[in-house]
Amino acid sequence: MKLQEMIGLSVFDVEAGKEIGKVYDFMLSPDWKIQGLELEGKGLFSRSAKVVDWGDIIAYGEDAVMVHNQQAVHKLKADNIQFTYSLGKNKLKDLPVLTKEGVRLGVISDVYFDQEMGNTILSLEISDGFVTDLMEGRKWLPCTSDMAIGENAVMVPSMSEERLLNATHSVNG
Repeated sequence: MKLQEMIGLSVFDVEAGKEIGKVYDFMLSPDWKIQGLELEGKGLFSRSAKVVDWGDIIAYGEDAVMVHNQQAVHKLKADNIQFTYSLGKNKLKDLPVLTKEGVRLGVISDVYFDQEMGNTILSLEISDGFVTDLMEGRKWLPCTSDMAIGENAVMVPSMSEERLLNATHSVNG
């Protein structure tokens, strides 16, 4: 599943059967884990966000995200969110991916994870520009422990260019 596909999904409280918000963004950790999701509704100048920790999600799919009850939603200071997927000052989306030798592989266009494997990010979808995407398709790069999220780029090991695969292949092989 891709994170981009989950943005905008409704989040439901299963005890009350009530929609409690929509997925606005994802909170990520430096070790390639999804920590939780951010719900819509943060004010323009608000210093806090309404969030749901990953452990409080009981199910998710193509149509909705389910939590036990509204107590799963809490406020978190925006400054305490280290990385996000699509919005904010430390977002992963559109971040350049560079090898340690200075080769630019493209920019992050999406993030893959497997529902069976919990909150671990499996790979990054890499775009090398609109024309290249049309002609060759996007690529994906399997995540490894030696990849690092930096302030202005994701740094990847030397041989990462050879590990790029067409996004049309299955992420699991």
